[in-house]
Amino acid sequence: MRKRTLGTTGPAVGALGLGAMGMTSGVYGVSDRAESIATVRAALDAGLTLIDTGDHYGAGHNEMLLAEALRGRPRESYVLSVKFGALLAPGGGFLGQDSRPAAVKNFLIHSMTRLGVDHIDIYRPARLDPDVPIEDTVGAIKEMIEAGYVRHVGLSEVRAETIRRAYAVHPVADLQIEYSLISRGVETDVLPTLRELGVGMTAYGVLSRGLISGHWKNVAPRPGDNRSRMPRFSGDNVEHNLTLVDALRRVAEQKGCTVAQLAIAWVAAQSDHIVPLVGARTRDRLNEARPAADLTLSADDLAEIEKAVPAGSAHGDRYPAAMMANLGTGN
Repeated sequence: MRKRTLGTTGPAVGALGLGAMGMTSGVYGVSDRAESIATVRAALDAGLTLIDTGDHYGAGHNEMLLAEALRGRPRESYVLSVKFGALLAPGGGFLGQDSRPAAVKNFLIHSMTRLGVDHIDIYRPARLDPDVPIEDTVGAIKEMIEAGYVRHVGLSEVRAETIRRAYAVHPVADLQIEYSLISRGVETDVLPTLRELGVGMTAYGVLSRGLISGHWKNVAPRPGDNRSRMPRFSGDNVEHNLTLVDALRRVAEQKGCTVAQLAIAWVAAQSDHIVPLVGARTRDRLNEARPAADLTLSADDLAEIEKAVPAGSAHGDRYPAAMMANLGTGN
């Protein structure tokens, strides 16, 4: 697989990355552990060297699953991106974000222990802590870089102003944020700021949690699936959004690829320093996504895609209202 560099200071990684959240968190229903481990190993074999997780995914079980999947692999053969600081309650309630310098270091040792590694490649607060200046949080990560426990600073779901403040303390490798054909809020301020500063992006939600994968049907999500709470998957919204997918399907058929491959390739085409994260939980979904890394889109292709799915054409927010307030951009 071709490689991309995350900004001007970040690591070189495979042109696609693997997002591991759904393998243990239960947000999209039950996952098969053995299949998840096999998917991680297949991704690495295929050149997807960047693996993204969070210490709160599955309350730590995601990191333990990855430790098993990575066992026996040379440490230099993969790049670990870890989000920290999201606070959980028993039963799954979200209690906020803790990004105090002491907490940064505490979360770090627990992640390294669960993952079975001596350093984290990219370390980032999961969300902005409103009670802690970003300068203090990045300063603590910088200390851990100087101590050899972290390689790069990352950010997640923050605004352009916060990126600038963080970068003034230490160069930032990448921002992790949602970006897809139907989630384009980053294009106004965030993406131009990343380009100006030389910061990369790891784009999650590139298929909008399966909505624009070409596989989603207009049926209610299964019990326990968090998509049942997301406005884009509800009622008239999902019906409208699937008409956009139908339009995108016609472009994909002309291009000789699947809808998912086209949607992933569109994100990658927006910058050489963007690495789309594929949230595959099975080898089948991984194998479908992989060709997107080699799919080249011409100016005419991009124009046809824009015509099929114009900016702002999706109906419904990407998260429930209470969660939207904690994000770096809107839809």
